[in-house]
Amino acid sequence: MSRITIPGRDDAPAESQAILDNANKMLGFVPNHYRLMSISPNALGGWAGLMGPVSKTLDLKTREGIALAVSEANGCDYCLAAHSYVSTNLAKIPPEEISLNRQGRSGDPKRQAAVAFGRALIETRGKVSDAQFAAVKDAGWTDANIVEMIALTAQFLLTNFMNNAVQTPIDFPEVSPAKAT
Repeated sequence: MSRITIPGRDDAPAESQAILDNANKMLGFVPNHYRLMSISPNALGGWAGLMGPVSKTLDLKTREGIALAVSEANGCDYCLAAHSYVSTNLAKIPPEEISLNRQGRSGDPKRQAAVAFGRALIETRGKVSDAQFAAVKDAGWTDANIVEMIALTAQFLLTNFMNNAVQTPIDFPEVSPAKAT
């Protein structure tokens, strides 16, 4: 049960409505996470302000792989369900790859480095080792890509914290619970 009452779409502050409408266009509904954050137009706008530009970085499968790895590392069942849904339905990632991504791995060597790096950022609180940093560079990712991976990881961390703290009800098809970390 949610620790904060999540408003209906029409009960959200007017300043949040445009962002909620965009989510509805993209997904066909307004997820609980968006409606939760809509309580604070500043929080929703700040998160959306980061999400918009970083959602245009890297490729969709890599972004979703990082999202799954980060959400698993943080034990966020809401985000695992949401990103499993997006990975399956929008990114067309096969179930085997989704499972690998949740473990911080990938069947694609270049994506493997990015997904492992995202997970390492969480596990080390950003203090990745020289070897972890070198691995992502050696896989062919540019310095700009690495900065984008860090920004994506921070964006996913924010949603993980929000949903874990509030206990946002899952409104995507549920997946097996995150493993204990």
